[in-house]
Parts: sequence; C-alpha cells; structure tokens
Amino acid sequence: MKHKIKPIKSYLLLWSTQSLSALGSSMTSYALGLWLYQSTGSALEAALLTVCSYAPYVVMSIFAGALSDKWNKKRTMLICDLFAALTTVTALLLILANCLEPWHLFLINALNGLMNTVQQPASEVAATQLIPKDYYQKTGALRSLSQSMNTILTPVLATMLFAFGGVSAVIIVDIATFSAAFTVLLLFIRIPEPQKTDKENVSFIKSVQSGLSWLRSNPLILKLIFFLSGINLIASANNAALTPLILSKTANNETILGTVNFCIGAATFAGSFIASYARPPKDRVKAICISLLFSMSTENFILAVGNSPIIWCIGVVMGWIFIPFMGANLDVVFRSTIPADMQGRVYACRNTLQFFTIPIGGLTSGALIDNFFEPLMSRQNNDSLMCAVLGNGKGSGAALLMAVLGVAGVVVCVIYCMLLRQEKFDNN
Repeated sequence: MKHKIKPIKSYLLLWSTQSLSALGSSMTSYALGLWLYQSTGSALEAALLTVCSYAPYVVMSIFAGALSDKWNKKRTMLICDLFAALTTVTALLLILANCLEPWHLFLINALNGLMNTVQQPASEVAATQLIPKDYYQKTGALRSLSQSMNTILTPVLATMLFAFGGVSAVIIVDIATFSAAFTVLLLFIRIPEPQKTDKENVSFIKSVQSGLSWLRSNPLILKLIFFLSGINLIASANNAALTPLILSKTANNETILGTVNFCIGAATFAGSFIASYARPPKDRVKAICISLLFSMSTENFILAVGNSPIIWCIGVVMGWIFIPFMGANLDVVFRSTIPADMQGRVYACRNTLQFFTIPIGGLTSGALIDNFFEPLMSRQNNDSLMCAVLGNGKGSGAALLMAVLGVAGVVVCVIYCMLLRQEKFDNN
C-alpha cells in the first residue's frame, strides 16, 4: 500500500486539507443561501447567489488563465485563498453587527468568484504537476469523493452549527478549516512549475489567444467542452429549482431538503468508488456520453413526478451515481491531452466556455419558476392532466420546469453523443 501512496503523497496532503477547507466554505454557502431564501421567499434571489459567483468566473477566466500560466502556482493559490477568507470574515462581522443584507451576500459571492477565477487554473496545473499520469483516474475519483463528502456533510453539520450558534458559528468553523489548509499549503507542499515550451516574453494578449488557438486545433476537447456547457445549463437550472420544489411541497421542511442533499452526496460518494476501482474503459469519450445520458434521462423526470421524499431521493441518486465516473474519465482526457504549461490558459478558456451557462441556467430557472411556471400551474384545474402528473399548489411550477429540463437533457446528450462518436482518444 505504501508504494502505491508514495508517488502521490504530496497531492494527498494537498487534496485532504483543501477538501476540508472546501467543506467549511460549503457549509457557509449553505447556511447563507438558506437564510436568504427564508428571508425573501424568492427563488430568483436565491439563484442570484449562484449568478454572482459564476459571473466573474465566466467573464474573466480567459484572462486569468494567461496570468496563471505566468505566475507561481503556489503563491497564486495562497493569495486567492487569503482574499476569499477575508470576505468570509467580513460576512461574520456584518452578522455580529446585525447588518447583513442580501446585497452583501451578492457582493461577497462575486468577489469570491473572482478569486476562484484565478485560483482554479493554478490549482489544476498544480494537481497535474503533483500526480503521475498513471494515477489520473484514481485522483479524479478522489476529487469526486471529497465533493460527495462535502455534499453529505454540509447540510448535516451546517444545520447543527446553525442551531447551536447561528450563521456566525458556521463561519467560524469555515475560518478554522481555511487556516489549516492555508498553513499546510504554505509550509509543507512544494509545487514544481511546469517546463515552458513557448517563449517566456510572449505578450499577455498572445498568451490569451494561444489558449483559444489550442482549443480550435483540438476538436475533441472543444466538442466535450460545448457538450458540458449544455449539460451545465440544464444542471444549474435543476439545482436552482430543487430547493423551491422541495421546500414548497413540504411547508419549508429543512430536514427533508437536507435528506435529499444527503442522498446526492451519498450517490456521488458511492460513484467515487465505482470510478476509483473501475477498469479504464476502452473508449473514455463513450463512457462520458453514456454516463451523462443516464443522468439526464432519469433524475429530472423522477423529481418532476415525485411527491414524496423517497421518490425525490431515488431521483437524485439515479442522477448522480455515475457523475464521478464521468468526471474521472473527463479528467484523464483533459490532463493527458493538454500540455502542462498550457493547462492554465486552456483550462481557463474551458471555464469560460463550459461554465458560462451556469449563471444563465440558475437565473433563468428562478425567473421562470417565479414568473411563468408557478402562475401557469396555479391556473390549471385540480383535475387536469398536468396537476395529476405534477401535483398542484406551490411547487408544481418547479416540477413542470424539471420535466422540461429532462426533455432538454436527453436531447443535448443524444446530439453530442452522435457528434462525438467519431472522435478518438488514446488511453496510453
């Protein structure tokens, strides 16, 4: 076992501490998001939190990637983490002063999104430098494992801390986990810089353009990015609709919402082991397509017609069980194809092209629920077919949106599975 761990010892130390810090951040986001929805009762305002996080991430990523490739990766990660921690401390001070307002959360999320824009490409390159190629699939599964544990533990721990000491208690734990991760990265992790294959004095604009040029010359990666862009549009709309759907249909029962979120984490946790121990597929691109098609053709429809916690839990498990397997194979394709010294720029371009649909999906979902689907369902007769399938009363509009998202998800998967059918990826 030791000889298997030794090659990735530094990465495991970085992964474990950063995952702990991510758990603290997730708990803070969960507590603040719940506070906002309960304070305003608006799905649109709750969705704006996601929009504020992703807007700077999408707009600035291409430029941030060029800077990330030029800057020291470890120093970049440390500075970005520190700035994000300062925004969290600011939120704590506002809470203690009883001055917290929704617009404060929007601004804080936007600033955190900006820092993540710079940090994320640096983190991807750092991981590539610390992981031997033979471990790409296993470490990709580890990342899914930490994400699933965060999903499982976040609602439980955040709710317990919230009950014990309010939002401020959650934020204090977040600051403590950040401090541990920051200290380990600062003192115990050495991240080598990738060897440069292009000229050191290349201009900033040309550096930005080189990432886009690389993508244009690699159609497999570009098609995968646009495929995931479409999936992210649907998935973000689903995520924005999930909380209004469950809280509306359960009289704001936070325990049921937490249970459904726990099942999402449990599904990805189990899926992480599947991804870690599964044999490498002969065709990784096909594995990605089939995994997403299964997810899109199950979860949204089950959530739409379900009217009980058991059905909702089955739906999210079906939707998330193979996502870690998809992500691990996608990680192998990206890391094996993109040169290490280009990864900051290419990943940053990927971030803009692949994730720009997330704020659109979240914002559109909230607006459609509040202004179209809920009013539409409220005008239906209780004995109509739509009410018989989707239910009636508040929450039925979110259910109708879930059904529409299910159809859209299947269409996107079928189209891109056909487009990617001819693409080949060398596993070696």
